Amino acid sequence: MEREIPDGEPVTHGGMSGRVPLAVVVVDGDGLVSHWSTGARRLFGYAREEAVGHPAGDLLPVSGALPRDGGAHGEYDALGPDLGSSLDGRLSYPAAGRARLTAPTPGRERIDVLWWAYPLVGPGPERLLVLAADATRLAVAGDPDTDRVERIAPGFALHTDFPGADELARRLPEILPSMSVGESARIAAQVLELGYPVLEFSQHDRVPVTPDWGVPRRAERRARRQRAEAAAAAGQAPPPTGSDTADGYDGEDGEDGEDLEYAAVRERLEFLNEVSGRIGTSLDLSRTIVEVSKAVVPRFTDVAGTYLREQVVAGEGFPEGPPDETTLWHRVAVEHTDEPGRWDDVVPVGESMPFPAHTPFFQCMTSGDPVLVPRITEEMGNAIASQFEKRDIRPLINHRSMLVVPLKARNVVLGFMILLRHRERPVFNDMDRVTGAELAARAGLVLDNARMYTYQESVADTLQDSMLPHIQPRMSGCDIATRYLPGTLLGRVGGDWFDSVKLPGARTALVVGDVMGHGLNSAAMMGQLRTAVQTMAALDLPPAQLLRNLDDLAQRLGEHYLATCLYAVYDPIAGELQLANAGHIPPVLVRALDGRSELLDLPTGAPIGVGGVPFESVRVRVAPGDRLVMCTDGLVEVRGEDIGVGLATLVESAAHPAAAMDDACDTIIRALAATFSEAGRGGRKDDVALLMARLNGVASADVGHWRLAPDPSEVSRARDLVRGQLRSWGLDAISDTAVLLASELVTNAVRHAHGGRIGLRLVRSDRLLCEVEDDDATLPTLLSAGPADEFGRGLRIVTSLAKEWGTSRTSTGKTVWFELSPPRR
Repeated sequence: MEREIPDGEPVTHGGMSGRVPLAVVVVDGDGLVSHWSTGARRLFGYAREEAVGHPAGDLLPVSGALPRDGGAHGEYDALGPDLGSSLDGRLSYPAAGRARLTAPTPGRERIDVLWWAYPLVGPGPERLLVLAADATRLAVAGDPDTDRVERIAPGFALHTDFPGADELARRLPEILPSMSVGESARIAAQVLELGYPVLEFSQHDRVPVTPDWGVPRRAERRARRQRAEAAAAAGQAPPPTGSDTADGYDGEDGEDGEDLEYAAVRERLEFLNEVSGRIGTSLDLSRTIVEVSKAVVPRFTDVAGTYLREQVVAGEGFPEGPPDETTLWHRVAVEHTDEPGRWDDVVPVGESMPFPAHTPFFQCMTSGDPVLVPRITEEMGNAIASQFEKRDIRPLINHRSMLVVPLKARNVVLGFMILLRHRERPVFNDMDRVTGAELAARAGLVLDNARMYTYQESVADTLQDSMLPHIQPRMSGCDIATRYLPGTLLGRVGGDWFDSVKLPGARTALVVGDVMGHGLNSAAMMGQLRTAVQTMAALDLPPAQLLRNLDDLAQRLGEHYLATCLYAVYDPIAGELQLANAGHIPPVLVRALDGRSELLDLPTGAPIGVGGVPFESVRVRVAPGDRLVMCTDGLVEVRGEDIGVGLATLVESAAHPAAAMDDACDTIIRALAATFSEAGRGGRKDDVALLMARLNGVASADVGHWRLAPDPSEVSRARDLVRGQLRSWGLDAISDTAVLLASELVTNAVRHAHGGRIGLRLVRSDRLLCEVEDDDATLPTLLSAGPADEFGRGLRIVTSLAKEWGTSRTSTGKTVWFELSPPRR
């Protein structure tokens, strides 16, 4: 299509694409012609001055119009939809058709005309764009085998002498949605250069409407062939062909002799294949619904409303039981060719509603079969409208053809689509019912895949969230920030975890672990190990002993999984870390004094699950403000890269002691991602768990510690000590409660101690902690004290008044503690 062509000469490329002159007519809001192209003069026989300003119905092929002198359609046959519906404004959407009329050129008795009508929306008086082409010349230009020229698209609809040419050129992709902006600019430049409009056509083009071309002609030729065969059998001369025949075409059928039924089936298969290729490009449920709706409008239907069961939309899994009159159906999409906003107020997307048994929708969803309503009667329209309170839907549905198709998967109805055609369009027939059923089957499968993915992703997210703890950002003497990053979008569940556990003595246990492998099995193993760590940490086991017990547990579980684990206990009062490692990468310690960061040198140990390997604990002195960074190997290791590179980047990026905790975590993650990206190793494939703790410590001025004798008289002394300490800290508001609870714990210790000294300690941080230590290893339990019981009420008082309380064994006995929240200032 690059060379300039003489006027009227067709150009073909590959037999199925080319261009022919195109008649362009623009009609204003009063039905008068405002533009009449040279191509229109040649096709219809009227000069420009005879057409502009005159009623379009007198000039164009409209049934019932009176021919003017010298006009083109003294004889007119409508072979498809009538152009008159578009001319008088009854249609607000694109339409197309075919007409046969007398030719203005001498020597040609009849011509076939293909026409398109595109309503124009926007500023300006022009309201309708009418395009027309000589079908005879198109068949010659495209391919002598006219059976193949069935879908033709007007590539440009403009002549240079039209005053709104530039504006219409910019709007061309809106008029023809199948055309890209680039194609529009190319064709516009071509038309401006050649000086007259052209028609580009291709076997593979798709536009909102196509003329009724090809199938009726095959039927006519088949009838003509049958008449010729009957005449030959009777020994008569065959009927005339060429211009003497009814259709005005020379020649017989092609070798295949395709009939109407075969052509229609082929058209449906092509449509279904095209729809299948357009839907299912994403596993996102909402996007899939939009794809299904747009695939059928406007080619198969003019309105498509999609409803899904509430359980499907909510992601609650596969719906149970057959639907009934109480089943709620959620309207998830409405696609249509009506004017914008016409359906929005009456049937808004997002509404849920049931459907009673007398409606075709209920019949479809309970039977699982399509329901065809050739025309919605007034009675049926009233019945359907009764479901819409204070909204009259009847003007939108009455007298339209309706097809309701179920969206099924595994013989369960997930939803249904309501398809409506405008009154001027042919009604749905049995072949449309079959096509709609096949369309719904394919759409249902795609929707079910999207639903299953959405459901599984929701389950995975829920599982991961339930296994990963929601750590408090502030613990006694330390602040904590965490990050978890899944390895891939399709495998959100992994075996990495982190945790923090409150320990007696204002201490905190910090844990990071990694179960080797991915998927639900690894995540399940991770959940078991994490629960075991929490349980053993609450028993205040030393780090090495805890890892030893965890390894024994992994052996008993028998899952054949290995896991690495780093366990640290921070004592803010002593300013000390106690750590033990089971095959995990070492932590990074950032010193607040000078900003220096280093990998802590710990005994590596063997992974959990190996069995029979000893673990060692290491003590590290820390200062207030120091930071401890613990992570899994997914952060610092990428396949094909030395892990030393990642560790070095971790140490360097962590050396920002003044940064906020969350900002520091993000800085580390970005630095590691950039390092591996620059190395050309691609993105991260493994899960990442990152825990950072700022070790604030507890000042000695915030700690009160006393030793008491196991004598009942010491209970009174304990009350005085607590009251005096709280007065000096300015915590008189909680003094009475603290004194009462401390008195109960000291009384129990005096009663059950074996003669050793009793320890009383108060620690002030964001909460007030009170601990009582004695040499009896028996842990107290909460009893149900009756009216006549002398003992058993102490811990009930503690339970009622304390923010939290607990007990733990020590190497010499036990510790009982409680916490109170200080008053807000």
